[in-house]
Amino acid sequence: MTRMRTRLVVLHVLVVTLLAVLSVRLWQVQMMRGAEFVSAADETRNRNVIVPAVRGQILDAWGRPLVRNRTALVISVDRTALIRMSDGGAGVLERLSAVLGTPAKLLEKRIQPCGPGVTRPCWTGSPYQPIPIDQKATTREALQILERQEEFPGVTAEVQAVREYPGGRSGAQMLGYLQPATEEELEKREGLKAEFSGVDVVGRDGLEYVYDEALRGKTGLRKVQVDRMGKSLGVEQRVAPIPGDTLITSIDARIQGIVEKAIHGAMKKVPQADGAAGVVLDPRSGRVLALASAPGYDPAIWTGGISEKEYQRLLSEKEGKPLVSRAINGQFAPGSTFKVSSVSAMLRAGYPLHGQYACPGSYMVGSRSFSNFRGIGLGTLTLHTALVKSCDTIFYRSSYEQWLKDGGLRPKKPPKERFANMARSFGFGRPTGIDLPGESSGRIPDRTWKKEMWTATSANNCRRSRTGYPEVADKARAAFLKRLAYENCLEGYLLRPGDAANFSIGQGDVLVTPLQLAAAYAALVGDGKLRSPRIGWARVRPDGTLVKKIEVPVRGELPLSSTERAYIKNALSQVASDGTAAGAFSGFPMDKVKVGGKTGTAEVWGKADTSWFASFAPTNKPRFVVVVMVSQGGMGGSTAAPAAREIYEGIYGFGSGADGEAKNQAMDQPKETKKPEDAEDAEDAGDAGDAGDAKGQRKGGRPELPTGELPKIKSDGTVAR
Repeated sequence: MTRMRTRLVVLHVLVVTLLAVLSVRLWQVQMMRGAEFVSAADETRNRNVIVPAVRGQILDAWGRPLVRNRTALVISVDRTALIRMSDGGAGVLERLSAVLGTPAKLLEKRIQPCGPGVTRPCWTGSPYQPIPIDQKATTREALQILERQEEFPGVTAEVQAVREYPGGRSGAQMLGYLQPATEEELEKREGLKAEFSGVDVVGRDGLEYVYDEALRGKTGLRKVQVDRMGKSLGVEQRVAPIPGDTLITSIDARIQGIVEKAIHGAMKKVPQADGAAGVVLDPRSGRVLALASAPGYDPAIWTGGISEKEYQRLLSEKEGKPLVSRAINGQFAPGSTFKVSSVSAMLRAGYPLHGQYACPGSYMVGSRSFSNFRGIGLGTLTLHTALVKSCDTIFYRSSYEQWLKDGGLRPKKPPKERFANMARSFGFGRPTGIDLPGESSGRIPDRTWKKEMWTATSANNCRRSRTGYPEVADKARAAFLKRLAYENCLEGYLLRPGDAANFSIGQGDVLVTPLQLAAAYAALVGDGKLRSPRIGWARVRPDGTLVKKIEVPVRGELPLSSTERAYIKNALSQVASDGTAAGAFSGFPMDKVKVGGKTGTAEVWGKADTSWFASFAPTNKPRFVVVVMVSQGGMGGSTAAPAAREIYEGIYGFGSGADGEAKNQAMDQPKETKKPEDAEDAEDAGDAGDAGDAKGQRKGGRPELPTGELPKIKSDGTVAR
């Protein structure tokens, strides 16, 4: 009996203990962690779906779309879901291959993450987002997938917005392109990861990159109720996405097309030409009206993924690196277009504005003779005529004299370096600050630069001075390189007299970009203020509400008086009628629109000359600054200047492309405004130019000229004048 009673007591204690533990655990679950388990239960019942926002359009100054959206059926694959399958998703890809008519091997490559040793096509985005494998699917293909979802787990077919480029190749490098967001971008870009929808793309170049956040908009949220099998039962909560802002630019699509056509035509006329660029600025505001680079490419190539072959072609030297914009990244010796800076340096050094200067056929700089073009002497000239006729020896002499005043090979401390410092005042040697990524700074080869270069290259030069260049087949060339290496080994840190002479006419080691030259000329013929050019003009919401006007920053002022600037401008105003560009502008209606400018022919060792023409019109009150550069294009007056003339003819409606009425009626100031219609789709630069010309006409046949005023935004989000 005692033993039975003991057992009952133990049992009672055990039961009480279990009840106590259960009570404590129940209190812990309900009171301490109740909210946590409620949230977990909701998660099994609800699914949060982030809804991507429609990306904003990019428009020109008249409301014509440069980049817009079109809807497309997009087939996407969840790679994470596939690799969890027993066969790694091979069966799904085989069935998908049969529906899309695409080899399964290619589909497998498209969903493979990019990395070392993995060639395109591959997936550059996050491994956790659905991977679009077909952005041009038909309705039939989409229905086959949706109606047989059990055969295609991890595969979706949805209507999505896809980027479209109405101008084809026109302005491709300027506009940029989109690519899927990478893990690195999700971590680095503030706010992107939290709003990541799984199908987001981000801007990788051009305007798409610079204004990416504004264009992307704000994602929405859809909370969906599901059963235990994941089947949707209904929508519990919906937060609509906010579409991205529309970016209005100062680009005139008609002028952009004209410039594209002109520079491509210039390259075709010179077989050895390997690149070209064209820039059109409004000197009154510093806004960019056109920015073109050749060779170009069709940005639609990025839509739906790009193959390794196509990607390598965009970066190929043989193809001319079409992905690179020569307008902002190309660095070239500017030739005589640089003389506006050299004349200004002479004035600051004390040379009289209205003085008389000898222009012999050659001039001795140290122990070396430097010649005029073809060794022709032009007698005694004013600075005005020196610019019109492009005399070199006047600049050789003045730069050599200033080099001597600075101490020559034993420079004073600090040297004044009149020519180099004036070039910097014109904005050379540093980026303009345009609202595009990756702009080059150019190069001003002063004494500091020479020392830095010598420090970086002296070891190699000293080695080459001993070993020579046995790999160079041309013995004369090899001997020259060996001698040059020896000189640079010993005293490459010195700014030699020849360096100063070459600098004064835009030769030697000085390099500029076409955009830098255009910005410098805009300051010279405008109000003297050096501006940081802007393409973006304003951001507006889809309903037409103005979000922000994008101002053009002033980054400096030319150290010239208004009298000095007017003197230089007046000299340049005669170049197209009586100077080095007279042949290119023969027959041009100067009585209606007078064009001024400066030709440039820059020598490049082992290549044909770089052809330049920097210009402005009309000369009395400039509205346009046009710079054309053709790499290996030959003389400035024979290649770049005719292309610039073609641009002016297109802008004002002159030439063979305009009818008689347009020729007679084209004027400087527009008298009536009418919003041009959207430009037609164009497959190449030529088509873009033709489309722009056709759509940018007034009722009388005259082209509509930019007004320089921000367009009005309608309530429906469209642009009107």
